[in-house]
Amino acid sequence: MRDAENIREVEALGIDMMGFIFWPKSSRYVGERPAYLPIRCKRVGVFVDEQIEQVQRIAADYDLDVIQLHGSESPEYAQSLQGRSLIKAFNIASQEDFVQTKAYEGIVDCFLFDTKGKSVGGNGEKFDWSVLDAYSGDTPFLLSGGIGPHDVECVKAFHHPRCIGIDMNSRFEISPALKDVNMLKGFIKQIRL
Repeated sequence: MRDAENIREVEALGIDMMGFIFWPKSSRYVGERPAYLPIRCKRVGVFVDEQIEQVQRIAADYDLDVIQLHGSESPEYAQSLQGRSLIKAFNIASQEDFVQTKAYEGIVDCFLFDTKGKSVGGNGEKFDWSVLDAYSGDTPFLLSGGIGPHDVECVKAFHHPRCIGIDMNSRFEISPALKDVNMLKGFIKQIRL
């Protein structure tokens, strides 16, 4: 999210968290501070293998509530950022991919399970959610990976005791970092029925 008016409109939908991408290679990169930042939902800063000092500086500048690590950051790296809520993203294709989560148990507050693809995120593609049946960790997770406006029934049918939310990103965009508010509104309304 970068556009102040779009941020206001999306925030008004009653969402829990809003992401800001601080990875320069992303088409959604936040290069300068938006004129408005949300106050009624948590601000999530998304980083990919960034210098710890830079993450801390941006987290302070943007008053981030949550730091999301979307690269190959080690458990020690994550531990050095404790003090803010932490999300660690993992690309999932098979149940063997859950092995990598074990080292982060007790260090991060939440995992984000995304589709394994060419890019570190924002691939806009789903993975086979049935592999999540094999996840038996204690850390709660967010479901990500190509969830779009036509996935209401799939999302409503998905159940896992550790799933605490879903990530709605590229499939709800007009262009990178600009959300289609009406599409989001319709999806959220149907999900909450």
